[in-house]
Amino acid sequence: MKTPGATTNQRAVQATLITFTLLASWLGMQQVHELGHISAAMAIGAKIDLVALHPLTISHTDVGPNKHPLVVVWAGPLVGVLVPLAFWLAVSAARLTAAFLFRFFAGFCLVANGVYIGLGSFFAIGDCGEMLRNGSPIWSLWLFGVAATLAGFLLWNNQGGHFGFGTTRHPINHRLAVGVFLVFLALVALGLSTGGR
Repeated sequence: MKTPGATTNQRAVQATLITFTLLASWLGMQQVHELGHISAAMAIGAKIDLVALHPLTISHTDVGPNKHPLVVVWAGPLVGVLVPLAFWLAVSAARLTAAFLFRFFAGFCLVANGVYIGLGSFFAIGDCGEMLRNGSPIWSLWLFGVAATLAGFLLWNNQGGHFGFGTTRHPINHRLAVGVFLVFLALVALGLSTGGR
């Protein structure tokens, strides 16, 4: 028979895992997205004026005038979805216990970037405005948006059990909950270290 204390403890661990998985995914998604812009700008020799990763703002990378603006702007969402997917595939192939967290994060990045580019195309928001101004047809933004969002939801499918939901719920590993919390703190520290807002 489960004691009330044990149930309360399990719920606290579940709440910690869910809360900090979402928060870490939000910060991590932005940082990987900006990594795409940064790496592309460096590859073509463009000047990076500012990288803003502050946890309390929407991330952005300001790049000076360059000959390949579409390369730089598209690298954000493309790297932003491909790198998390690659990490999930590697961790999954290694059959690590935390593979479901990497799967969730990859799905989060797909959905976030897909919605951003797909819906942002209607209002020329952020990267979308840069894409459209430099010749990307609007249908390419829609295609990316739909494909990435659908792929993200497919990755999320049947994953609730790992977070303690549904009839197929798994016991939640408290070490993973602590690990996710520590990852969140590391991402906050990285964001604060950039100094940009």
